[in-house]
Amino acid sequence: MLSSCDINSLVEITSRKTIKPSSPTPPHNRILKLSLLDQIMPPTVYGTILWFFPNHNASDFASKSSESTTPKSKRLQDSLSKALVQFYPMAGRVKSPALIECNDEGAHFLEARVNCQLSDLLIQPNPESLNHLMAQNDPKTANEALGSTLLLVQISVFNCGGIVVSVSASHKIADAASFLTFVRAWAAINRDGVLELQLGTPEFTGGSLLPPRELSLPSSKVNLEIPTQSLVTKRFVFNVSKMVSLKEKIGSVVQAFIPSTSHLVLAIILKCSIAASRQCKPESSIKPTVLSQMVSFRKRIVPEKSENVMGNWFWPIQVLFKENEIELHDLASKMRQGLTEFRNEKASRFKGEDGFLVISECLRERNDINSANVYRTSSLCKLPLYEMDFGWGKPAWVTSLSVLKNIILLVDTKEKDGIEAWVTLDEQEMAIFESDQELLAFCSVNPSICHSGLVLERCVIVRCVLYHPIVPLFIVVRKVKSLRY
Repeated sequence: MLSSCDINSLVEITSRKTIKPSSPTPPHNRILKLSLLDQIMPPTVYGTILWFFPNHNASDFASKSSESTTPKSKRLQDSLSKALVQFYPMAGRVKSPALIECNDEGAHFLEARVNCQLSDLLIQPNPESLNHLMAQNDPKTANEALGSTLLLVQISVFNCGGIVVSVSASHKIADAASFLTFVRAWAAINRDGVLELQLGTPEFTGGSLLPPRELSLPSSKVNLEIPTQSLVTKRFVFNVSKMVSLKEKIGSVVQAFIPSTSHLVLAIILKCSIAASRQCKPESSIKPTVLSQMVSFRKRIVPEKSENVMGNWFWPIQVLFKENEIELHDLASKMRQGLTEFRNEKASRFKGEDGFLVISECLRERNDINSANVYRTSSLCKLPLYEMDFGWGKPAWVTSLSVLKNIILLVDTKEKDGIEAWVTLDEQEMAIFESDQELLAFCSVNPSICHSGLVLERCVIVRCVLYHPIVPLFIVVRKVKSLRY
């Protein structure tokens, strides 16, 4: 198991490059007008997803020398360069809140060596370790690129030949669906040499459907600054099978209502978070609670927008809970009610003049609830995260995380039998939250990633060494140390 101190000394950035499109962007595509939704996104907000690939054939991915580049690394750079021809704005630069200059300046591409085994990290993955695998956390990259460069990539190679591909795309240009469209295209080119026909051509048409406007509302700028107080981020994995009876119980309380698995997971997390907050700060019990839930409306707008249409096609809906609405059935049913109302009344309106009116209306509503305890959630569930194949097979693990206060990020497990939740809370609140017995009845706290023998094989070795009656004690000590237990 790696600590934050371990990973800091084990990760070395070996190269920093700029990857430009393999052919220049035509003059008529050099300026991209963003949509109103893209316009109001802060330029420093990036969505990041990390793909973890084990080395199945025992071949080394990259040379241990910081001076050389192996064929596999070179292939990734070449395929990225080809992908950027189709996704040309991602190689451009932010010039104003509503404008991208598609000038082919390129994406930032980092390579790193990690002086341990991939399985060492996956025994108990922690945010401190993952942060070192994300390009935006490299000080030099952050200083040169954040807020202007639209695409950051870091390739981290472990001693075993395992690799982590970390991709960070600016929210000025892509939501989760269009972000994954780009990565699928890059992976297909790297794997097969050409872009799959079924992926289609990306479209950058948001600015014509929902033109940018001047917004004078004080709440139009989303405040996503990281607060100064001590925060803790932890991973919880919920077992879907453990929640079947709970769904039925809620259905008996709220007639004709069975919550979705993700809403039930959110309800459990929210209930235990509220309890922890009230225990730490009793005065917070008189405040209402708000859940800001990111909701895609791609399929609700007319005509509906496929994943090939780049840009932002989601909105954070605000679900307000009164002080006494803290039971699971209250929380889950109000989430569903808020989602239904948004889809029926607002989701289809995000275009033209009506789009400006509905966004202004939503921003006013958001400004009216500033005194509440606000939790934010985003879900990557049901997205094809595990379908990314760069030519080395499917990933062993895919994850994403954020360190903003009171944020909950949901991701499906590989086998679809559970939901991983990354939760960030105040340090004191997290100490209470992670010990809540109602929470622990449905989830495990940061279990190992056991897949393709990565961790399981090492666990078996430990058991054999410790319990074999003939193995000398000094070998036991050496083996256990090498496994970082």
